[in-house]
Amino acid sequence: MEDQKPVVMPRLNEKAPDFKAKTTQGVKSLKDYEGNWLVLFSHPADFTPVCTTEFIGFAKNADKFKELNTELLGLSVDSTHSHLAWVRNIKEKFGVEIPFPIIEDLSMKVANAYGMIQPGASDTSTVRTTFIIDDKGILRAMLYYPMTNGRSVKEVLRLVKSLQTSDEHNIATPEGWEPGDKVIVPPPATAEEAEKRMEEGYECVDWYFCRKDLN
Repeated sequence: MEDQKPVVMPRLNEKAPDFKAKTTQGVKSLKDYEGNWLVLFSHPADFTPVCTTEFIGFAKNADKFKELNTELLGLSVDSTHSHLAWVRNIKEKFGVEIPFPIIEDLSMKVANAYGMIQPGASDTSTVRTTFIIDDKGILRAMLYYPMTNGRSVKEVLRLVKSLQTSDEHNIATPEGWEPGDKVIVPPPATAEEAEKRMEEGYECVDWYFCRKDLN
């Protein structure tokens, strides 16, 4: 049995792997998205049912991502011609126009840089990965799904909102947080701060667990 090459994985809170690639909307590079947040997501193959539902989901929420200064960019190892034919098919059969570009990654250069090809899943197809990159080019979140199960576009959108809120207000967000919900105050770093925490006006269960409204 041949040894499998280790998967190279990008790391959170570091610069996202750079790329320059042909897409359905011309050549795109990571640098083109500076100043914007970016959701880069891969799919196993064009003209497949689960991938089609995901692309329709991203397309229907594209304006909501735009409102968050966030661009969308798809990827698979299929050719640009295949991408274009699939996009046209989605518009014809489902009445949905795909507004974002799709990377042609026949060489698998981008897929390998981002760890999109997982041993045991396929030698040539990308699994369902989602990478959230901030406006400074830093990788902030990664989501991996198997080839058999579609991801939640609403969760990706929620996660972008959550990350941006944490950055703006220096807070954390609890499970399932949505805008308008209470947020979590960072825990105290010293014994003195812990002693004072319960008297600082937050909604506290204990010194390490305090919430507040952002409004």
